[in-house]
Amino acid sequence: MAEEAQSPVVAVRTRRGRNAAIVAVVAALWLIIDQATKAFFNQFPVGTVVFGPFGDFLCLRTVHNTGAAWGMLDGATLLLGLVSVAVVIVLLVLLFAYAPNAPVLSAIAVGLVAAGGIGNAIDRFSLGYVVDFIQPLFIDFPVFNVADIGVTCGFVLLVLSLFLSERAA
Repeated sequence: MAEEAQSPVVAVRTRRGRNAAIVAVVAALWLIIDQATKAFFNQFPVGTVVFGPFGDFLCLRTVHNTGAAWGMLDGATLLLGLVSVAVVIVLLVLLFAYAPNAPVLSAIAVGLVAAGGIGNAIDRFSLGYVVDFIQPLFIDFPVFNVADIGVTCGFVLLVLSLFLSERAA
């Protein structure tokens, strides 16, 4: 018996479903790691070096951040939380409504960005600050957290995915 070819509508639904599952799993796992690490470091007084320093590379020190990186928008916690939620919503709409055939890498990227944005928004709305704890020592760089890693790596992967998709087309 010959297999029937999948209709384009069914193929799009299948890819959309696959991407939804990937986004959900990646976002859930990254969010759990983010919130668990923040809860651990938030037990310590602000400024406490919990681990390290590890040579001249980094130390893990508790910081409460009410702004964005490099002290920008200090005290704009509510605004930054709302922007985080808005960015996540826009990315999800773009992925599922406007790019139903998006590759797996795009779904992973959106999952990371979503988890990071939601993780930092949870802190902003519930604590009034974001718990940061990874402090690079080899460069003048802001203290950051797992959510920030998700947002940064997710955006890099999303750009890479878009680039690779364009090259393949």
